[in-house]
Amino acid sequence: MIRHRIALPFILLLSMMCALLSLSAQADGFTARVDRAQLSEGETVELTLQSDDITLFGKPDFSPLNDLFAVLGTRQLNQINSNNGKSHSSTSWVITLQPKQTGYVVIPPLQLGDASSQPITLHVLSADSQTQNAQGKLAPVFIDASLDQDSVYVQAQAILTLRIYHSVSLYNDSSLTPLQMQDARIEQLGEPRTYEKLINGVRHGVIELRYAIFPQQSGQLSIPALQFSATMANARQSNSYDPFGQQGRLSRVKSAAIALQVKPKPADYPADAAWLPARALTLSENWNPSLSTVKVGDSLTRSLKLSAEGLSSAQLPPLPASQIAGLRSYPDQPQLSNQITEQGLLGAREERQALVPNRAGTLELAALDIPWWNTQTDKLEHLSLAAQPLEVLANPEQPATPNTETPVLAPAVESPPLWPWQLACGVLSSTSLLGFGLWWRARRQPAIAAASQTGPSPRTLLDDLKRACQSNEPQATRQALDAWARQQPETLAELAARFVPLSAALDGLNGALYSETGQQWQGEDLWRAIRTLPAAETLSASTQEPSPLPPLYPR
Repeated sequence: MIRHRIALPFILLLSMMCALLSLSAQADGFTARVDRAQLSEGETVELTLQSDDITLFGKPDFSPLNDLFAVLGTRQLNQINSNNGKSHSSTSWVITLQPKQTGYVVIPPLQLGDASSQPITLHVLSADSQTQNAQGKLAPVFIDASLDQDSVYVQAQAILTLRIYHSVSLYNDSSLTPLQMQDARIEQLGEPRTYEKLINGVRHGVIELRYAIFPQQSGQLSIPALQFSATMANARQSNSYDPFGQQGRLSRVKSAAIALQVKPKPADYPADAAWLPARALTLSENWNPSLSTVKVGDSLTRSLKLSAEGLSSAQLPPLPASQIAGLRSYPDQPQLSNQITEQGLLGAREERQALVPNRAGTLELAALDIPWWNTQTDKLEHLSLAAQPLEVLANPEQPATPNTETPVLAPAVESPPLWPWQLACGVLSSTSLLGFGLWWRARRQPAIAAASQTGPSPRTLLDDLKRACQSNEPQATRQALDAWARQQPETLAELAARFVPLSAALDGLNGALYSETGQQWQGEDLWRAIRTLPAAETLSASTQEPSPLPPLYPR
């Protein structure tokens, strides 16, 4: 037997690779993956090689595995899949391996023609710390339950690993009582794993289950015993079919109850911050499009993603929203996700905001600071994101947004003498009487035919706007609104400046256009604001001509 001695620097390098590499590697249509990257001494692991290249013939060369592994079995699988009328074929080889040494063991690259798979690193733990008593080894079925740590902080993750060993064949009627605790949240980490392990020269099948436990109260938490039951097949039934023979013997085994010490939140943790006990915490920021050139009215999407190793996504707090003057913000619903790793749960929370600058100049998004407790180093740490400056250029195609804030009233000054106002009122009354007389005289004159009109009438444009609002379509509503506003005596910005409900309705429409919530927009508020828009001050009767059109806002 050839034994390979690995130098200490090489071992450290492999340790870093284990943290960065996944369980699969791919090279030119020839992939290699394992069902798990960490196992104990004497256990087996399944290596799957898959070829998607129809030009590769034959079978891989398994001889490089013999130095570090015992090859216990191989099987070949051929699959043909059809997608959109196209057939796709693949060939897989499943190899059962048992490592010959502990520590970090590398599955070497394997050849299939000119293609080669990438190496995969396994971590083989010593079985000395998992030695069981003689009675447990001799039992045909027994359970081993263990925690990855004896004490954790409240709401932090503890991983319970449950292994069911059996040296006899079992029927498919096996069952396990569910893990339930009143003072803890429980997440099952993936589907059960099955493999083999050699104990005292006897080969055992192993069913492994893992649970992430999050205690909700400090103190001592008791993890209850779990019962596994299954029917064991005897040797006679395994080798021959006997319909009148015994149906096997029912076996019931229980795991040991385990006590977990739960520590309270440290006293030096900030009282006003969310409690985040994790193995690692990361915060990433992404802008779409980039911040190279930003103009007034441009739509920017800012994405913030908070990831925590050892916490679920439900435990991650909301991130502070970007609320600064000169920048309208339209947040989307947060995206929560959980990923299962060898270290347990990896929770992520992603929040996206549509930001629309409404004035030129230099804007600055505030810095972010998230305190969290590092359970690896057992100390308080801070995750920071620096302040983000935003240079906004003027956009000649974008009209300035009216200032809808309440104007500050000037201090009271001494009122002028009363007689000029009396004179002004007299002049206004005279002109009003004169205008009324001219109107009465014009009314008695013969009607003059209205000039022919080019384009749609204001009434038609108003009807189009009404239908667009009632259909709840933001794009169609914006087009109809712009067409209607072009025939008004005031601009859309001036109308919004003097009527607050219209300004609020326009903000909602812009939010639907610039963010991903357009399908939820309702046009009822905008149509109500248009319908109740107060008329502008009437022009002088001497310059205003009678119009044959019906009123714009019928009651």
